[in-house]
Amino acid sequence: MYNYLKIKSDMKKELIKILGLAMIASVVLTSCNDDDPIVDPVSEVIEKLDIGEMSGELPEDYMLDATVQYNLTGSFIVPNGVTLTIPAGTNILADNGGTDVYIAVLKGGDIEILGTEGSPVVMSSMSGNPGDWGGLTICGNATTTAGVDAQAEVGGFIYGGTDDGDNSGVIEFLVIKGTGAQINSESQYNGVSLYAVGSQTTLNNIAVINGSDDGIEFFGGTATVENIYLENNEDDAVDWTEGWSGGITNTYISHTIEGFSTAFEGDKVNNNPQFTNVTAISTVGGTALQFKKESGATITNLYLEGYDKNIDMKDGGALSNVKIDGADADPEADYTTGTKVDIAGWSWIEANL
Repeated sequence: MYNYLKIKSDMKKELIKILGLAMIASVVLTSCNDDDPIVDPVSEVIEKLDIGEMSGELPEDYMLDATVQYNLTGSFIVPNGVTLTIPAGTNILADNGGTDVYIAVLKGGDIEILGTEGSPVVMSSMSGNPGDWGGLTICGNATTTAGVDAQAEVGGFIYGGTDDGDNSGVIEFLVIKGTGAQINSESQYNGVSLYAVGSQTTLNNIAVINGSDDGIEFFGGTATVENIYLENNEDDAVDWTEGWSGGITNTYISHTIEGFSTAFEGDKVNNNPQFTNVTAISTVGGTALQFKKESGATITNLYLEGYDKNIDMKDGGALSNVKIDGADADPEADYTTGTKVDIAGWSWIEANL
């Protein structure tokens, strides 16, 4: 009888143990139900953005907060399929990190810079001195004479395709200062570099100030711009190459420091970009419009003041490649008869950090 009772007691204990384990398993399985959300870990890049630091490759769409002071501490990349939105009034302060500090939007990426006249977006280094940082680069999928999937001198980024209507986003009311970091003896970052950017990209009201290379450069593509202000960029204020076929409406260029290259420089083939309302003023002489190889343009309403040389066909290209107010360019002509671009209302260009 004793053995029987002991066996029965042991069986009861085992049953209780089994039931207990079953209840625990049920709780675990219930907590892992497929209906429960799976929380992905936050990436390091996003964690940094949330506290105002910009560096690394953006893994997902993100909107900056205009109330936060952002510090650009390295390269910040917007890759294919991702959108970076920068609202009006946002300030981005770049480290004086030279070529290691820049913002780049890759093919298929999207940037939405949504400044306003009263609250532009400002990107600058602490001092805003030439060469402090790398500036803004956008790579698109439009055509370029460099071909499909060409490699940029800036960052080795890939650009160029077959879609002239490509859309890389919106840039409105942007002030950018202190760019032009030195890549090598022949190359520097520009304030804004547009690699094969397409015609559906919106580019309006852009100021580039105190750059040690070009203010804005077009590498092929079909992009057009409206209202651009370029002050004391040490190489070319506006530069284009690789068959850019877009245009600019309302360009104002100011040179008050000696040693710059040109106000305009066109290079290589002539896909006849269109410029309407161009004002360039120098207090220190220099060259205004320079065209290399067979490049050219059509310019309507040109006003030049204070340059030692107005037209320079550097490689002996035909003057007929450059049409100014309906006539072939003339190195001896007086181009002070045009109407100046009125920037009295462009208060946004004076924005500071």
